[in-house]
Amino acid sequence: MPAPEHDTPADPDALRRHPRLFRAVTRRRHPRLRRTDITVTDETAVKRAVRAASLGNAMEWFDFGVYAYLAVTLGHVFFPSGNETVQLLSSFATFAVAFLIRPLGGMVFGPMGDRLGRKKVLALTMILMAVGTFAIGLIPSYDSIGYWAPVLLVFFRMLQGFSTGGEYGGASTFIAEYAPDRRRGYFGSFLEFGTLAGYVGAAGLVTALTAWLGQDTMETWGWRVPFLVAGPLGLVGLYLRMRLDETPAFRKLESESAHASEAADTVETTTKGDLGRIFREQWRALVLCVALVGAYNITDYMLLSYMPTYLSDELGYSETHGLLVLLVVMVLMMLLITQVGRLNDRFGRKPVLMTGMLGFLFLSLPAFLLIGQGGVVAITAGMLMLGLSLLCMLGTMSAALPALFPTSLRYGSLSVGYNVSTSLFGGTTPLVITALIGATGSSLMPAYYAMGAALVGVIAVACMKETAQRPLEGSPPAVETHEEAAEMVMAGAPEPRF
Repeated sequence: MPAPEHDTPADPDALRRHPRLFRAVTRRRHPRLRRTDITVTDETAVKRAVRAASLGNAMEWFDFGVYAYLAVTLGHVFFPSGNETVQLLSSFATFAVAFLIRPLGGMVFGPMGDRLGRKKVLALTMILMAVGTFAIGLIPSYDSIGYWAPVLLVFFRMLQGFSTGGEYGGASTFIAEYAPDRRRGYFGSFLEFGTLAGYVGAAGLVTALTAWLGQDTMETWGWRVPFLVAGPLGLVGLYLRMRLDETPAFRKLESESAHASEAADTVETTTKGDLGRIFREQWRALVLCVALVGAYNITDYMLLSYMPTYLSDELGYSETHGLLVLLVVMVLMMLLITQVGRLNDRFGRKPVLMTGMLGFLFLSLPAFLLIGQGGVVAITAGMLMLGLSLLCMLGTMSAALPALFPTSLRYGSLSVGYNVSTSLFGGTTPLVITALIGATGSSLMPAYYAMGAALVGVIAVACMKETAQRPLEGSPPAVETHEEAAEMVMAGAPEPRF
């Protein structure tokens, strides 16, 4: 590709003849940084934004975690009795339905977030997610209303998936645009702290209810309780999100585009126009996003969603024991995840992400061989090997992914790329692994599947640019103090002449 005209080196003879002219042209094309160009973040506002975004993410993964951990029970409740494998596959297929519709939600909510603002769209996705989850807890069983039961389950799973299509892209964009450049990894890691908190809450509640009520009562009515909890959680999350201000980066973008002509606004503010720009201008970054998210989500869903079912159905352990081991691993990950955020701020996103990808590439098979040995110590050790590898990705992705796209298209581009990848590779993971084990008879198929995903991830990380401690594309630099802003301006000022 030829270099842009403004990047073409000047002719040396012309440069010698007209030095002042070339200096003037250079200053016009690359103006010096001014103090008004720099955003000084308000730590209280940053923490409030992180809290609200993380709670929504926690609720999202609480909803999906509850369904995954109750997959066997829900198969018995909503599908005809008979072959238990068919019931489980039907349950996981319904789990995957929510992911198949997520790209549609991303294509609707993402561009909407770039036009109307991050705050409004995140409040809307919170409402829809809470309604979908709460409604599942009210659906009568298959024995009561026949095939209407799975039909209603699929419908509300689709509502969940549609709303979730705008959740992660918006929440990660929100935190990334609020956080100072030097601590974006640290603050972004709280979004995935919310992911783990949602899973821990779901696993803890399901484990406690199963131990207290027993499996028969869980199938009768106990399974409803975790879904009904989503109602009040959604109201709390909505309250927190409605109290937020728009991100500094979006406010600056709005002020800059306020002078655009009405005709231009009409062209650019349609969803079709926005999606066209995303696919036309950001296709390279979208491909990279899909590869990164695919590798990350396959390993994420394999460990945090599928593992209890794997332990109970393939290795014969009780669901309660499997959930308890996973709870221990996830609590340890919660304790460490913000430290991973600090690490990727200090050493860079690429080294930490590469560590996680290589961990899954080389440790998946030994980890599953350990798990297959049985016993609490071996299973916990194997799951910890996987968990610590996943932690490197969890603590870094929420800072790395928003930096792939410019501010004007960030919410939409990230929502489209993230949800297309999650739809294809994330939500289908339990279904694909269950089918692969059924077809091959090998209990090591999850390890091979994770290794394949990690290999793609290694290539993707090698191709991405390092973005740690740098401003987001299309956004002004963001710092924590006025002193830091002054130092940045002085660093870019010319040397005084005497």
